[in-house]
This record gives sequence, structure tokens and C-alpha cells, in this order.
Amino acid sequence: MQPSDVLVALDYYAPYVSGLTNVARDVAQGLAARGWRVQVVTSRHDRGLPREEVIDGVAVLRAPVLARTGKAVVSPALLTRLVEASRRARVTHLHLPMPEAGFVAPFVRSPLVVTYHCDVSPGPGAVDRAVRAAVDTSSRAALERADRVIVTSDDYARHSRMWPAMAGRTSVIPPPCHARPAGRPRFRDGSGLHVGFLGRIVEEKGLQYLVRGFQRLGDPDARLLIGGDFAAVAGGSVVEEIRRLVDGDPRIRLLGFLPDEEIADLYASIDVFALPSVNSFEAFGIVQVEAMMAGVPALSSDLPGVRTPVRETGFGVVVAPRDEAGIAAGLARLRDDPPDRARGAARARGRYAFETVLDAHERLLTATAR
Repeated sequence: MQPSDVLVALDYYAPYVSGLTNVARDVAQGLAARGWRVQVVTSRHDRGLPREEVIDGVAVLRAPVLARTGKAVVSPALLTRLVEASRRARVTHLHLPMPEAGFVAPFVRSPLVVTYHCDVSPGPGAVDRAVRAAVDTSSRAALERADRVIVTSDDYARHSRMWPAMAGRTSVIPPPCHARPAGRPRFRDGSGLHVGFLGRIVEEKGLQYLVRGFQRLGDPDARLLIGGDFAAVAGGSVVEEIRRLVDGDPRIRLLGFLPDEEIADLYASIDVFALPSVNSFEAFGIVQVEAMMAGVPALSSDLPGVRTPVRETGFGVVVAPRDEAGIAAGLARLRDDPPDRARGAARARGRYAFETVLDAHERLLTATAR
């Protein structure tokens, strides 16, 4: 193993796609572009992936997987390689939740930085609760060993189950957000209020409350554009409910999955971006910030972390989760008294732009590294 300036460790890395993975990838590649020697130790979650490769300047080492439990991977080799690589690193950076983090943290042989992304969402069954308890125990142990803890917002961190384990050692660095190029308003249909949503079509996103709240407006010229893959979510109660609510309402369009190159066109087509999340296991909502940076105000749920971008920029409104009347009132307010789009976009870029966030990571890692 080659020496590194920063060793990054997590269970899933590119080309796997998730919010946590994307943040780790963007920071790693950004540092590499600035001349840092960056190495990633991760699992070989797909056997078709090479054991070692360089992706955009980042050296990626993948450890074999022995077994899987849900999304979690069992990879003893990942732990041993992580410990060995930490001996040659100036600083080690773990991304949590990572079920094995608590077991490996005591053996890391370089200063330890942990990014704590979010609490694990519990399922309804006893097994789910047991898994959550185990991951929480592991996260707590790793956080207590860390020299510094990065959190996406102080708001979310203080409401996290892990707050006692990280209090006093946190640094707030939001996820890196990318300013999209100017798009074409090709999804727009008329001059009425256009509301947009983009994300997974799952229960925690609160889409059914957004649809009902939008329908309360009773505005025949208003439009609701929902981006997300319905076909890939089989048998989900929220999917069937959304289809049932949308059926017969010509003002609501299901756009399906939007490839990356079409997202800017969605932002260019809407007047409000809605993030109506209903539980506290969504910690930030990068997509709402991308919309803000494109000049679109956000309607966000009053949840720790999710409400932070609107509160910090003043570019949008915050409404109670699951409050259909509140959603309708918030949309009407943004329609009748829209905020200054140029000023809101400038505030969002100033706080969350990729280079700004990367600067903060670089300062913290430099200060912590040996």
C-alpha cells in the first residue's frame, strides 16, 4: 500500500450511488484534484468491479465480501486493510453509519476524522430494532475515538441519537452541492405556479402529503412535476397512493426517472422545489440546495437538518411534516410573494458551493493530520 495524505473508508464507493457515497466521492476527488494523495478502502460489493483502480485521481482498494445482511456487507479484509493503510496515512476519514466502524476505530494508526451523516432508520420488526441498536453502538464507539467529527448541520447533530458521543468535537461542514448549468424550461406548461419534486418515491419523502397539499390550492393553472422512478418501486404503499391521488388530475405529471443531464431542465421549469420529508432520518436534502442554487426557493419540512438550508438562506418556507394545509399555505405564500431568486441563489451558492465546502474539508483535515 502506498502512503496517502488522507485515507477514506466506507462500505460502498463509486460506482455505487447513494447520498453518503456521493459526498465521500466528491470530497475525495476534489482533494485529489488539489494535489492530495487520496486512498479509499471499501468493499468489493460487486464482483464485476476491479480489486484496485484509480478513479479521477483517487486510488480505490476494494476488499472481498464474505456475506451480506441487508445493505450491510461482511468483509473482514476491509478491516485489516483499513488498519494497515492507516499506518501510512496522515489522517483517516471514516464515513458513518458504517456497521464495523466501532470495531476498527481503536486500531486506526493515524488521526481519525469521522463524518456522521445520519442516524440509522429503524424498521418495524424486532430484527430491525436489533440491527439499529448494533449500528448505534458501533457508531458511538467510533465517534468517541474520533479526533474530530464532521456533521452536515448543528441542527441535525444536536437532535441525533449520537449527540452525546460527539458533543464538543463537531465541525459543521455541509455536503458539497453542485451548481447545475442553466437548463431549458421544457417541462413547463403555462404561466401558473409550477412545483417540483425530485427523489426516491418512498414513504419518508412525504409525497402523498405534497400531492394533497398541492390539490388544496384549487388553482387550475398550477402544476406539480414529480421526478423519480415509480417503476423501480414494486408494491410500495406510497407508490400506489400517489398513483391513486394523481389519477384524474391533469395538473400533476409523473416524470419518472430523470437522467442527470435533465435535472437542470426541471429546475428551470419550476417556481418552487418541495422537500416534504416526514421523518428525521433525512439529514439535509442536497437536491433542495441544488434547486436553490439554480434560483428556485424551497418548501421544506420542519425537521432537523432538512430545514437548515431554508433557515440559513431565507430562501423558501418551512412547514410542519404531514401538514397538508400547511403545505398548501406555504405554496400559496411562495406564489403570491415570491422571494428574490437572484439573491436567494447567491446566498445558497455562498454557503453550499462545492469549492466552499471543499475548502472547509481541506482546512479541517490539514489541521488534524499528522
